[in-house]
Amino acid sequence: EGGNAVAPRPNGWTYVAWLAAWWICQCTLALLPAAAAGTSPLQAKIAPMVGHRDSVLVETAAGRTLVELHADKERIPASILKILTSLAAIETLGADYSFKTEFFIDPENNLKIKGYGDPLLVSERLAVITARLAAQVDTVRNIILDDTYFSQPIRIPGRGSSLEPYDAPNGALCVNFNTVAFTRRNGRWVSDEPQTPLLPSVIPLIEASGLTSGRITLAAGRDEALDYTGAMFRYFLNRSGTTVQGTTLQGRVLPVQDRKIWQYQSEVDLAQAVSRLLEYSNNFIANQILLIMGAETKGPPASMDKGLAVLRTYSHDTLKLRKVKIVEASGISRQNRISARAMMTVLNRFYPYHALMRKQNRQYYKTGHLKGIRSRAGYIASKDGSLYRFVVILNTPGKSTRRIMKALEKELQ
Repeated sequence: EGGNAVAPRPNGWTYVAWLAAWWICQCTLALLPAAAAGTSPLQAKIAPMVGHRDSVLVETAAGRTLVELHADKERIPASILKILTSLAAIETLGADYSFKTEFFIDPENNLKIKGYGDPLLVSERLAVITARLAAQVDTVRNIILDDTYFSQPIRIPGRGSSLEPYDAPNGALCVNFNTVAFTRRNGRWVSDEPQTPLLPSVIPLIEASGLTSGRITLAAGRDEALDYTGAMFRYFLNRSGTTVQGTTLQGRVLPVQDRKIWQYQSEVDLAQAVSRLLEYSNNFIANQILLIMGAETKGPPASMDKGLAVLRTYSHDTLKLRKVKIVEASGISRQNRISARAMMTVLNRFYPYHALMRKQNRQYYKTGHLKGIRSRAGYIASKDGSLYRFVVILNTPGKSTRRIMKALEKELQ
């Protein structure tokens, strides 16, 4: 009795029951989010919002980890992949890289236009370009378009054939992102952009969309996109005073016989293009930049293989990322894979360019959206002016980043 009593030895069934209970407990712990007990109050608050297919990583500017949940698991990133594409482009081509387009007159007085992938060749720029050309040529026979700086066809994993702007085809000579904005007014189709005419050739495409207003892409590919580019140049040339007698054709510049009359350098440099890419999450710009990177680094013609080789080499050799899978530059493909920790490496390197991102309240950020996928990555400003880094990748269908970001903004002061 008393303190000298000896506990009865458990029989075999008691031992088995104890072992089973221990095993169930261990399995339950294994299924909880990593470090569910939390290394910080913030992690304890975030952990219940994160499933086993999701990842969250939050760090201070000095690199101290505040939240780490499944940070090394590879996830589908969606459009936050554009941060990596933007970083690689800036550090490969230079933030001040300038896009160009060349203009030639051949012996038959044809105007030849050679494109080099300018992703921001829009109506406003065409007006400036054609005014300059009109000062040099009164009349041209045909417009001949040379898009051979990019190889064709360009196949982008994840890109579909819908009329949605995110499915716009890429090419060396494209206008208005290969998209058309329109609306129905007083029973007529009209342009929804005052600077852009609504060409008759696109009306059948608009009617086929079933929409009464919006923006659609020239999704059929190279020929349709070039036809639109040629028609737009013809419209603006005629408006500027240059008469186009013939039609629009596809061809190539022959340096031996064609006389170069002007090289247009875009007023928008690469850093500004990246800012627009990140603000509007423009898939077309992302893959245009990828293709240009490939051509500038490995020689023309541009191809997806060359661009991806440059992006993958940058990721592997410069950022030291070993388990990143990249099949295109915009994040539209579900084959892309990256971990939250790898994205954190990207954010730390991207810090000098963070002001190029969209800003809301204290956040500089990029979001990502695919069916069943939500992601968000960027920076949150603290009271002392430093920037917390955060990566949220949710691959659980139906989940939103909203609750997590609300908690982070509240706690990260």
